Amino acid sequence: MKHILEINAVADYLKLRNYEVLHPLVGIVDFNYVDKSGYTNKSYDAFHFKCYAIFLKDAKGCKLKYGGKPYDYDEGTLVFMAPNQSVELGDYDPDYVPKGYAMLFHPDLLLGTDLAGKMHQYSFFSYATHEALHLSTKERKVILSLIDKIQFELEQNMDKHSKNLIVANIELFLDYCLRFYDRQFLTRETAHQSSLESFDTLLNEYFHSEKPQKHGLPSVSHFAEHMHLSANYFGDLVKKETGYSAQEYIQNKLIDVAKEKVFDPNKSVSEIAYELGFKYPQHFSRLFKQKVGHSPNEYRMLN
Repeated sequence: MKHILEINAVADYLKLRNYEVLHPLVGIVDFNYVDKSGYTNKSYDAFHFKCYAIFLKDAKGCKLKYGGKPYDYDEGTLVFMAPNQSVELGDYDPDYVPKGYAMLFHPDLLLGTDLAGKMHQYSFFSYATHEALHLSTKERKVILSLIDKIQFELEQNMDKHSKNLIVANIELFLDYCLRFYDRQFLTRETAHQSSLESFDTLLNEYFHSEKPQKHGLPSVSHFAEHMHLSANYFGDLVKKETGYSAQEYIQNKLIDVAKEKVFDPNKSVSEIAYELGFKYPQHFSRLFKQKVGHSPNEYRMLN
């Protein structure tokens, strides 16, 4: 059975690393200054966070895992954790020496700030660990410069500007991560195109089987799980490659299949709706008209 260590506050993690707590809601750990003995004698093998946590991993030898699988890069990697997420620690190399940084901030730090309303835009907080952000040398320098600025503010006497400057630098940090993830999507274009082909195959198989009648309309998470991707990463992948959200892509495929079925004069609109996984035919008719511009019956008559 896994021993999960609860990180309820920023101070919990800083104290675990014997690091001074400079601010109750935000902290940075430089692993170059952490006592290494705690890693070989640890009594836990997973963390559960109640705050945001970002790790810049710069050392080989400690495989972080998500869903039992290690992520696909060892050094120069950013891993993001949102409140109420857990991460499992893999096996340690006997000679493992931690390198890199950890930045943690509590949601309460963002209260009353513009960043609080933007956090949902940073979907990478819900990516699986194996979908981590892999930094180039130049990108790493940008990230480290922002970590330095936040640390500088933490070391000053707190004044009326402190919170705004800390939050502004965290926001800039996250905005740069959005840009760097866009670059990563582009550099992995071949792999992502293969994923889209698999998605198309799974969609076709789903709608041409009895699964819609048994399980209803398919969800984005259904296909993400089949492709061993987190729902958010999968959704962003589809959006960047096609211009459609994953939900819109599923609906477009559904409408293509529905158009074929509508041509069958022996099937009523209600029968087609149930075959496609709709509980209520009127929901199918509404979506069809929204996407096609005509109701199913009108479309049948026009063609």
